[in-house]
Amino acid sequence: MHEPRESLAARPGATRTTVLPVPPVEQLVVLDCSTSLGGAYCAKLFSDAGATVTLLEPPEGGSLRRWSWSRTLPTGEDGALFRYLRHGQRSVVAEPASPQLEALVAGADIVVTSGDSVLGAPVKLAAHHPDLIVVSITPYGLTGPYTARPATELTVQADSGAVAIRGTADRPPIQMGGRIIEWVAGAYAAVGALASCRRQELDGVGDLLDVSLCEVANLTGNNFSDLFASLAGRPPLDRPARSVELPSIEPTLDGWVGFNTNTREQFDSFCLLIERPDLLEDESWPRLATRQAKAAEWNALVREWTTRHNTAEIVEKAALLRIPVAPVCDGQAVLDLEHAHARGIFSVDPAGQFSMPRRPWTIDGQPPPPARPAPTLGQHDEQPPPRSVRDRAPREGHVDFALPLKGIRVADFTAWWAGPTSTGVLAALGAEVIHVESIGRMDGMRTAGGMFYDRAEWWEYSAFFLTANANKYGITLDLSAENGRELARRLIEQCDIVVENYTPRVMSAFGLDWDVVSATNPRAVMVRMPAFGLSGPWRDRPGFAQTMEQITGLAWMTGHADDQPRIQRGPCDPNGGLHAGFAALVGFARRDGTGRGCLVEAPMFEAALNVAVEPVLEWSAYGNRVARDGNRSPEAAPQGLYACDGVERWLALSAATDEQWRALANAIGRPELAADPTLADHAGRRAAHDRIDDAIADWATGLDLDKAIDVLARFRTR
Repeated sequence: MHEPRESLAARPGATRTTVLPVPPVEQLVVLDCSTSLGGAYCAKLFSDAGATVTLLEPPEGGSLRRWSWSRTLPTGEDGALFRYLRHGQRSVVAEPASPQLEALVAGADIVVTSGDSVLGAPVKLAAHHPDLIVVSITPYGLTGPYTARPATELTVQADSGAVAIRGTADRPPIQMGGRIIEWVAGAYAAVGALASCRRQELDGVGDLLDVSLCEVANLTGNNFSDLFASLAGRPPLDRPARSVELPSIEPTLDGWVGFNTNTREQFDSFCLLIERPDLLEDESWPRLATRQAKAAEWNALVREWTTRHNTAEIVEKAALLRIPVAPVCDGQAVLDLEHAHARGIFSVDPAGQFSMPRRPWTIDGQPPPPARPAPTLGQHDEQPPPRSVRDRAPREGHVDFALPLKGIRVADFTAWWAGPTSTGVLAALGAEVIHVESIGRMDGMRTAGGMFYDRAEWWEYSAFFLTANANKYGITLDLSAENGRELARRLIEQCDIVVENYTPRVMSAFGLDWDVVSATNPRAVMVRMPAFGLSGPWRDRPGFAQTMEQITGLAWMTGHADDQPRIQRGPCDPNGGLHAGFAALVGFARRDGTGRGCLVEAPMFEAALNVAVEPVLEWSAYGNRVARDGNRSPEAAPQGLYACDGVERWLALSAATDEQWRALANAIGRPELAADPTLADHAGRRAAHDRIDDAIADWATGLDLDKAIDVLARFRTR
């Protein structure tokens, strides 16, 4: 154990003078008994950081071990997704209440669950082991009326409001493809658990982390539509809530290209790109509402230009004008990106059977270690359970941390949504965060409050800004002036963590790059999260959530099967922020061990690739081209949206198991479907999806939505 050090918590008013340093993440022991994708990804983030992770499996193997998008694998072979998630981990099959299982729990620092498990209920587990960090990831959380309600990604997205806002008004709303909420939930869980490790080490106190997929979807998937409506006085909806961005994904001579124009400057440059400067003479076109109202006219004039050029040419021209732009990729095209090759993002799994992205962050430029093989079922049954080396006995004179990051101070030089989310999650966990804005140029995310232009201080009405920057202090500095830079350096001197998310040249231009930060405060951890990283041919290109969704394959998985790819409109921003927040805490723990700060690089592009990995895995492992399929999913059949009585009253429904299917068929008064042997399994129902959809649609038509939900919930089908 290191010698006690003076803590940054030892400031006027603090209740502690010294603390023991937090050991590095490599000393953590994690036990994963979850059955969900979110739980598996949480565990992966810890193993990527060097923790010892043990997967607790039933005798037949974990639920993801045999998963593939097509739901067919060679006999006896573990799926590529399972191996991607489990590289370098341990596998143990242990009987309930066995001494082996008790030893695994006793030796762990963190236990990850999907609610009730072989270890029992999370609440009871946490109560029985008060020094343990228990992470529970469930659809609706551990409390409330929906706790026991079955759910899938689609129904969780629908309950959160994330489905209703996506798609074109002439067609049913669409889900965000690729199980994005489950992936992001894993990142939320990992950040919370790693933060809790600080309190666990300092005070010997554990935590129960209750992660709700529905609440994750609220934070990352519905674009804060409820808060915006509240700020606007909840006006009645006179049109469908859904819309698409324009411009967004556009056809080219040889494929698709993606844009986004979050700022007026970017929109003006886009008009120059498509050789229509005349559009700038009409002040209505820069307003998104105008473009959406005149979508057919707008699309025609844009596509008249884009369809005369190939994708690579358009990307090059747009990048020169600093328009966020990307080719729209599927799982095959992602692997051919020059930027990914230049940065060495993809590697081959240890068995040489598929390609996969590396972990999405580095510390001091050190590449991640090579991936180790994923475990076979029960491979480590005969080995002694790993034991935590951390001393978690209750401390004498310890500080009662109200939140686990209390005492950590963060200088927040970020803007828009991804960067502020990274520091926002640290603030929510107790850190003191000071958000720095330009004295002459407000944070661009404030402009999302533009719908309130008729109000005084309209820039204070952006739900995005208000949510991502809650619990922070806010100051303005003129970093183009020396006195402003001097004030910034004085702030950095007093901070543990410094975060920025501009293109790499910006902080260098301000004289606040890593060399300056390190010289100013040798103990500071600096987190840099440019869109595409600090090196590579796309280094200086701007990128937003839309860009990441277009380039990584997430857009390719989103949209109706007979329509174009559609962006997910947002989740890659908080996803990038959460990965950066996790990496910041890894760097902070390393700083505690070495006494010196470090440089963390956490590009949003690589964070998005890690959660958009399934198209890459499916293509490189099996030659399957994952594509969009509307509101359907390989997880469940049937699954979709069905119109009920009234305007925009949509029923989101999934039958993920054979039992749920039989209950559904009986609930809609079609017992002959339940008895049909051709529909008895998932494959048969997928093949007959159109016929089943017609039967459900006939039942739902004219039915009150609340009544339909009540009927199905009583049949335990949702």
